[in-house]
Amino acid sequence: MPERTGLYPGTFDPVTNGHLDVIGRAARLMDRLVIGVAINTGKGPLFPLEERVELVEAEATAIAARTGCRIEVRPFTGLLIGFAREVGASMIVRGLRAVSDFDYEFQMAGMNARLDNEIETVFLMASERNHFISSRFVKEIAQLGGDISSFVPRLTLERTLARTRARAAE
Repeated sequence: MPERTGLYPGTFDPVTNGHLDVIGRAARLMDRLVIGVAINTGKGPLFPLEERVELVEAEATAIAARTGCRIEVRPFTGLLIGFAREVGASMIVRGLRAVSDFDYEFQMAGMNARLDNEIETVFLMASERNHFISSRFVKEIAQLGGDISSFVPRLTLERTLARTRARAAE
């Protein structure tokens, strides 16, 4: 049986407990999971690419140990399908939080299927306790001085608070 390789793409700016929930559940379904950290400068990231990769790697290590799945974290740019081919993925993993996510993700899955019908898109629903978490809201709450400790893991919390304080001081 060939190795089951999945690709979970995102900007992970910052990585949240919702992302980690999807990573953990995806890792139980496959032999190898590549987490693709998108460069995506158009979104005006809080963290530079290298630090986003570092944070995802730090948080995914425990998931890999717990599940036995080989997890790799790699930056990427360009078409998602091209990156999926490059890493040998047969599945693209997408997390869904709400009905509003589904419309966008459904369209993206259709476009990706037209580009390469050998790569399946697999949707994983975020768990009940994480379905409302988004990186955008986490950043906004942190910038406004709110408590984000229940939305992100500890290392990401420390880095996010330090980064938002530094930006506020500028």
